[in-house]
Amino acid sequence: MTATSVRPARTEGERTRVRRNRKAPRAARWRRAVTPVLLVVVWEGCSRAGILPPDKLSAPSDVLAAGWRLAAEGTLWVNLVDSLLRAVIGLAVGGGLGLALGSIAGLLRIGDDLVDPPVQMARMLPHLGLVPLLLIWVGIGEPLKITLVALGAFFPVYLNTYSGIRGIDERLVEAARTCGLSAAARLRHVVLPGALPSLFLGLRLAFGAGWLSLVVGEQVNADSGLGFMMMEAREFAQTEVVVLGLVIYALLGLLSDLALRTLEGRALAWRRGLEAS
Repeated sequence: MTATSVRPARTEGERTRVRRNRKAPRAARWRRAVTPVLLVVVWEGCSRAGILPPDKLSAPSDVLAAGWRLAAEGTLWVNLVDSLLRAVIGLAVGGGLGLALGSIAGLLRIGDDLVDPPVQMARMLPHLGLVPLLLIWVGIGEPLKITLVALGAFFPVYLNTYSGIRGIDERLVEAARTCGLSAAARLRHVVLPGALPSLFLGLRLAFGAGWLSLVVGEQVNADSGLGFMMMEAREFAQTEVVVLGLVIYALLGLLSDLALRTLEGRALAWRRGLEAS
């Protein structure tokens, strides 16, 4: 056995630091759950004490009971699946177009000249304010809901893709070209890793905007979906069902953001950023 193959024994301080680093992620996950749980407890307490009237804001226990009842009836699952389908299609269409056009505008000068000006002009228009015009163009059926989600997802992905590509240090591209890398290799080894952080930020913003757009779209002459369930509950003064719909929307947004953050952490494992102390 050579001298270089022998690893020095860790000191007690090093072993303590290793154990602390292993426990830190689990402790951080528990800390992130403290505030939401505390808010729910305070909410339930205020409802039971009569501070929050049930016709204005139902207690969490009543919302949970309504969710259990609708799930047992099957109504909740049908509306949830319809909403998820609209969200997936809209996010795929809007995000795909944003990625394609952002890449063209960021990589090509002619793309920047032809694509970016009209996109920047359209970005200034509130896409939810286009509902009356979209009603004329695509009607009040499924295309309206999907179009709203696609519009909500398009601009964050486009802007962050464009910004991520343009923010890459030109010296890195020149160094790759000097080393003999082809255009495809430069895209893979320089442009893509450099733009990925910005692209993931755009995806997270796109998911948030997409869920917001879906809430509005499903309340315009829908016959299924979480938004339709909430509007129908409002007609019968079922506040607990309305709150249930909002909670489900929030959970869907939280889960999608968590999935993106996990994917980002794995895709960008090589990057070391500032950690909160």
